[in-house]
Amino acid sequence: MFETESKTVPITKQMFKEAYRKVKANQGSAGVDKESLEEFQANLLKNLYKLWNRLNSGGYFPKPLREVSVRKANGSKCKLGIPTVSDRAAQQVFKAYLKPRLEAVFEDNSYGYRPLKSAHQAIKAVSENVKHYIWVVDMDSKSFFDEVDHELLHKAIDCHEEEKGVKM
Repeated sequence: MFETESKTVPITKQMFKEAYRKVKANQGSAGVDKESLEEFQANLLKNLYKLWNRLNSGGYFPKPLREVSVRKANGSKCKLGIPTVSDRAAQQVFKAYLKPRLEAVFEDNSYGYRPLKSAHQAIKAVSENVKHYIWVVDMDSKSFFDEVDHELLHKAIDCHEEEKGVKM
């Protein structure tokens, strides 16, 4: 049912299988379409094929997020956006496709949300780097994606990825 590779972006059948496994393992609620993991899995091959086809043809557009409020430990509420099962699978495919490309251009001293990098390693690196450099860049990721200039983020991705279907 699936071809091994797409026409322009090398998104393979295996990437979709692995993406869905991760989505299923994370469980989670249905998105705005109210389709549960169980309902998605009932027509799994058809749903994955449809998603694969849309991603490769440039016809994939994510659905709006379902917004829910979650009470935090301090009593305040935090809004969360819940994507559809299909959109979560697409996100996993994009992540698998882009991660190795972007990881290759990160500086060794970049520690945030990187595989095999920890806060303790970052502290050790800073204590070494202050011996050689006069400045340190420190960023707090709190509300980062709410506040980051998305146009600049897209420009940064444009520098590392030419495929239109990957850049949404």
